[in-house]
Amino acid sequence: MKRFLNRGALPPFALLVGILVVASANAAGTTRQIPAGATSSMRADSPGTDQLQYPELMPDALASDAPGNFNRPRHGRGKLPKHPLDTPIVPTSLLAGGNPELSLSFDGLNHRQQRLANGGNQFSIEPPDQALCVGNGFVVEATNSVLRVFDTNGTALTAVQALNPFFGYAAAINRTTGAFGADVIDPICHYDPDNNRFVVAITTLHHVGTTGDFNGKNTIDVAVSNTGDPTGSWTIYYIPAQNDGTDGTPDHGCTLDGATPGPCFQDYPHIGADRNGIYITTNEYDLFGPNFNASQVFALSKAQLAAHPASISVTLVENLHVDGLPGFTVWPATSPVGNYSSERNDTEYFLSTIADVCPLAYCTARRIGLFAVTNTASLNSTTPALGITSRTINSQTYVDPPKANQKPGDFPLGQCINDTTIPTVFGPGCWQLLFNPPEPAHDEVESHPDASDTRMQQTWYANGTLWGSAATGVQVNGQLKAGVAWFAVSPKINGAGKVEGQVKKQGYLALANNNLTYPAIAVGANGRGVIAFTVVGGDHYPSAGYAPINASGSVGAIHVAAEGLGPTDGFTSYKAFVGDPPRTRWGDYGAAVTDGTSIWIASEYIAQTCTLAQYLTGAIGSCGGTRTSLGNWATRISELAP
Repeated sequence: MKRFLNRGALPPFALLVGILVVASANAAGTTRQIPAGATSSMRADSPGTDQLQYPELMPDALASDAPGNFNRPRHGRGKLPKHPLDTPIVPTSLLAGGNPELSLSFDGLNHRQQRLANGGNQFSIEPPDQALCVGNGFVVEATNSVLRVFDTNGTALTAVQALNPFFGYAAAINRTTGAFGADVIDPICHYDPDNNRFVVAITTLHHVGTTGDFNGKNTIDVAVSNTGDPTGSWTIYYIPAQNDGTDGTPDHGCTLDGATPGPCFQDYPHIGADRNGIYITTNEYDLFGPNFNASQVFALSKAQLAAHPASISVTLVENLHVDGLPGFTVWPATSPVGNYSSERNDTEYFLSTIADVCPLAYCTARRIGLFAVTNTASLNSTTPALGITSRTINSQTYVDPPKANQKPGDFPLGQCINDTTIPTVFGPGCWQLLFNPPEPAHDEVESHPDASDTRMQQTWYANGTLWGSAATGVQVNGQLKAGVAWFAVSPKINGAGKVEGQVKKQGYLALANNNLTYPAIAVGANGRGVIAFTVVGGDHYPSAGYAPINASGSVGAIHVAAEGLGPTDGFTSYKAFVGDPPRTRWGDYGAAVTDGTSIWIASEYIAQTCTLAQYLTGAIGSCGGTRTSLGNWATRISELAP
């Protein structure tokens, strides 16, 4: 999740029982049979009321030790550098004056829609963890706890769907009774062009009764459309994932306190696919304890999933490692239709970075992780027998990026916290509309959005080349800024069945006086692609940006698909909510996908602005129905023909 956790309540117990476990040993894990747990469909929705409601944030959402609120340490050094590496000095990229590649651009989901969905029985959440899949004339976008279907003209075909009821759970919070529903986090999305199906998956954390207390269970929930029309019916499978030996899971030795056995937790899921399988990778932590374990791979047969049978096979490839390091954010590749690796009875490739542990690696590295799961055709058999192989390869230097700055503008939530004079029904000071005593300090400033860390942000495989991108710090025009490092890798499986590869092209993207954050990369069968990101800094409010990749593999100028209208102004920006120093949550991940010769991207940006006076006019914080009192993030979906 790499963000604040939702808190919720136990789902119907029937969803977690009756799981048929048929464990079959293979080269890279065990295979279980998971029964279909529910059916679902899109439904009408009446948005909630425009007001602050207690609790507005998830219980314990701000706890520093909540799962997902920090990166817990990995163990081992592998080929990490022995000393900090210098931040790369990078020339500024050109800023294009137009967007000839841009075919269509429209607003996707935003914070207001997410908060008011399902009759308002939702929490305020940021940032948007952004999923996108496109195919068969449909665009499916998910962020945090909602999803929506559009057509490829940008017309919304469904209401905003809260993920809790879509996946068969009670509402995130029942505003009438106060009961909590399940925590559904980190949506991911894939369109399977070979079988004409949409797949949406999440991690779900389950609770004790209707309280906000975790009971230890967590599942990877996979919804597959029953046809090529995502506005129709879906089938859902609930995959137990606590990996503590219960519900047919393996025991990975997670703990409650570093010693006492306890459940594991699958964080930050990502999705990819080859000819045969859909692959969901996670970062596995102790749910209640201090430790990180390793990345996991949940592998499913595409053809089997598309048929939505009474049960499906799920193969768990356990505890990925590379050169002595536990795998971390190992991102599976996605490909244009038909553009798959046929090596070793078909192979799925993955990329990761290795400089995500600052105490060990100084947040710097010049190697990346290359992984391969082989024999993926066996996913279509009754006894999958996958192989796993990994290594690190040399790359350009990448370093932990700094926080981004923003162009100055109105930030009415922060300004409300600072105000001590405006009359309210509770006394003088706008802050009284947001907090009970004790009175907060009135020293909030315009925020510095998080620019990610160095983890891999998306992976794409096309024409035998594996593409990836990550955030990095850069020195551009003498300033330390957040930029993008991109890699084009030539992978192969050698005669011994081991993965090999080298970076055949690589480079940086940087924009003087500005920052580029949360990149996502996709490349079509024609060799042309796009790197999407947010542009934010001295010259731009948070804006949806991209850079095209031409057929020779060169990355072009920076374009702005949609200019931001004001600063980000959400609750994670301010000490009064999150403590000192604040961490303005931004992105976690964007998205880029192919659809024929088109590439679709989704990036976070700010689509509104208002003054403090406008913030206090009408419903508090609504600013004319453009935001909520506690957040103003939005997303932008664009179609490109690079």
